[in-house]
Amino acid sequence: MTLDAEGLAELMGTADAGGGLGTRMGLEILEASAERVVGRIPVEGNTQPYGLLHGGASCVLAETLGSVGSAIHAGKGRIAVGIEINATHHRSATSGHVTGVATAVHRGRTVATWDIEITDDDGKRVCTSRLTCLLRDA
Repeated sequence: MTLDAEGLAELMGTADAGGGLGTRMGLEILEASAERVVGRIPVEGNTQPYGLLHGGASCVLAETLGSVGSAIHAGKGRIAVGIEINATHHRSATSGHVTGVATAVHRGRTVATWDIEITDDDGKRVCTSRLTCLLRDA
């Protein structure tokens, strides 16, 4: 089941699936299902002092995408909260957008785990992340 923005908002009980931080970062959810979530953020405005994409911005993108997929998997009346994230930063990005693709590794009753690959506009890998979410009643 793939959800559009309206279906995602209804499931999560908010019109802002990316949350306040995601909105401030310019996060766009492009595709969302219980198996795969795709989203992107602009590099501009999400940099550290040297003009490079901030590593924390990559983590926000990764956690948001995995959490959205986990929430879809958990279903209505349940929520997903991140309990562990790691990230390896492979290269810098200085312009354009970075796109994250979250792929479900494990979708259980109480825990979901995701691999997230973040690439630049040229398709070069910027970051690899793994997220684990706890699924619980709302």
